[in-house]
Amino acid sequence: MRVIVLGAGIVGISTAWYLLEEGHEVTVIDRQPDAALETSFANGAQISVSFCEPWASAGAPLKVLKWLARDDSPLLFRPRLDPHQWLWGLSFLTQCTDAAFERNVRQLVALGRYSHESLKSLVADTGIQYERLERGILHFFSSQKDFEDGAAGAELMRKYGVDRRVLSREEVLKIEPALAAYGPGIHGGTYTPSDESGDARVFTQQLARRCAERGATFLYEHDILGLDVAGGQVSGVRVGDMRGGQRRTLVADAYVAAMGSYTAPLLRPLGVSLNIYPAKGYSATLRLKQPERASTVSLLDDGRKIAISRLGDCVRIAGTAELAGFDTRLDTPTAKVRCQSLLTRYEQLFPGVADLSEPNFWTGLRPSTPTNIPYIGRTRLGRLWVNAGHGTLGWTHGAGSGRALAELMSGKRPALDFGFCGPQVSSTKSARLRRATA
Repeated sequence: MRVIVLGAGIVGISTAWYLLEEGHEVTVIDRQPDAALETSFANGAQISVSFCEPWASAGAPLKVLKWLARDDSPLLFRPRLDPHQWLWGLSFLTQCTDAAFERNVRQLVALGRYSHESLKSLVADTGIQYERLERGILHFFSSQKDFEDGAAGAELMRKYGVDRRVLSREEVLKIEPALAAYGPGIHGGTYTPSDESGDARVFTQQLARRCAERGATFLYEHDILGLDVAGGQVSGVRVGDMRGGQRRTLVADAYVAAMGSYTAPLLRPLGVSLNIYPAKGYSATLRLKQPERASTVSLLDDGRKIAISRLGDCVRIAGTAELAGFDTRLDTPTAKVRCQSLLTRYEQLFPGVADLSEPNFWTGLRPSTPTNIPYIGRTRLGRLWVNAGHGTLGWTHGAGSGRALAELMSGKRPALDFGFCGPQVSSTKSARLRRATA
């Protein structure tokens, strides 16, 4: 088939790679001048299969209420006159039960394990280098209650085959001695040695180069203006060349919408309703003044909900989520507070280790669903497929999502227990239905 992939982030490029593996002809379209320049650009860098936990839980509503007045809160809800935001919020509340949490964890872990296996095979085959560290992920807690809740979460993960170990303070410091300065503030932790970290942007751009070498066509700096529909099928995609100004319609046998948060507004006029809302995330990338004193194990700071990952002679601090629409500004009062909070926390944990004078701040829109489960599969428009809604787990789930969709599009059944969307996907023991369309 001739396939057009809309979006050149980690999910879109992974989809393109696996479509090429299946023997299809691929064209990738993106408005940026290169791959991975938006949400995939400077994320938390973690491949976190063991921490594929949905935001929605029994305790989440109370936490969100407490955080409403805090500009530096881990999850900030800014109410807007936006029906899509309120629909998302109401759907989120329906997922805040123990039963829903466990159901969603099961699917997220299944996709995470499948994706991690896919990524490891892909890296072995291609030799891509991306500051990869296979040293696991260490989750530490700054209160006894949070530690007890984290231990319960680890038990649930072990139920689904994840080796997430519960640690004392002393065991946490043994795995990552660089935390010694903050040691008295640690009440315990959990650790999964099989998880890893690496630079998603570098990986995605390298994979895009290899796709091009295999014959994929890339139309960078092209706006995606809309999709045409005829006879209940997508018949073309309208694009505009941002440099030359020309507009044209491209035709293919199949189309994949993998545009992150922008997927939902693109498909809404076609009657395809995806409950995806942007969550504005932040990161700071710092040069290390004392690399020998910096952490090498990728960390999760539970109290602040931030990830800390080593990337060569730099460190990436990323986290927080702000539900405030399609705003990617870094110069708003709230954005400045949230950026500064990342620096302040890192200095508390690792005093004097990083150069705080020239932080490289970034923000991106994480395409979040109320369940944190992405939409992967075929829409009711037949030729139109979707691969979006990965939230904070795009790097973790990217390779597997791309591989699974390419398999579905090739008439195969991916070997994982996941609810693929769309009426055209056959119901099997390894692929249960979940409709993505209204």
